[in-house]
Amino acid sequence: MATNLVEDLAAANRILAQYGVIDGYGHVSVRSERDPRRYLLSWALAPELVTEEDIMEYGLDSNPLNDRGRESVRERFIHGEIYKARPEVNAVVHNHSPSVIPFGLTRESLRPVFHMAAFIGEGVPNFEIREAEKGTDLLVKTPYLGRALATTLGGKPAALMRGHGAVVVGENLARAVGRSVYLEISARMQMQAMMIAGPTGTITCMDDGEVKASVAPQNYARAWNMWRRNALEQMRSGR
Repeated sequence: MATNLVEDLAAANRILAQYGVIDGYGHVSVRSERDPRRYLLSWALAPELVTEEDIMEYGLDSNPLNDRGRESVRERFIHGEIYKARPEVNAVVHNHSPSVIPFGLTRESLRPVFHMAAFIGEGVPNFEIREAEKGTDLLVKTPYLGRALATTLGGKPAALMRGHGAVVVGENLARAVGRSVYLEISARMQMQAMMIAGPTGTITCMDDGEVKASVAPQNYARAWNMWRRNALEQMRSGR
């Protein structure tokens, strides 16, 4: 495994935990640089505790290649099935982002209210697991449910998961992590704006032209470099 990518993935786990995007049960993966038919993901460990030694390798069937007796994340099929469906995607985040979850429960859609989350304007569909299988615990624990989620996601940058959380993708870790952090912030801002506007008020969102102009250069590189450095410093110090 490429050491720098493993290091980046360990940092990504800690960044998302630090910013409250994932709790003890969220996860983030990255496609292998050596083989696009494989991906890297931590074993079933709270993201805030992940180090490089905790990273495992999987085939796109989501079977571990080097488990050494370690427990795999039950919802790893989210990652494998999205990588199968989206060859341009190289990083996937599944989170329980608290400000995002309410938008999967109501008719109110996430809207591009904040330029750092302009990608919302490209669409954030809502995965209703009941349409794929009734009576589940809402977890995506099978290849079938992973494919159903990947189908709902389609070519979009993110999808809600009703009563559960969200999935966010990117061409690299920086973009997937950045989108995840700013999706949470944008959802919180939208709720604040809705409260200020009241039931009869309006919210001025980004228009299609503004979304298009903003999304392409939005790589979050400056933030990623800062987040990554801080996360690695904490990891090295044993915090």
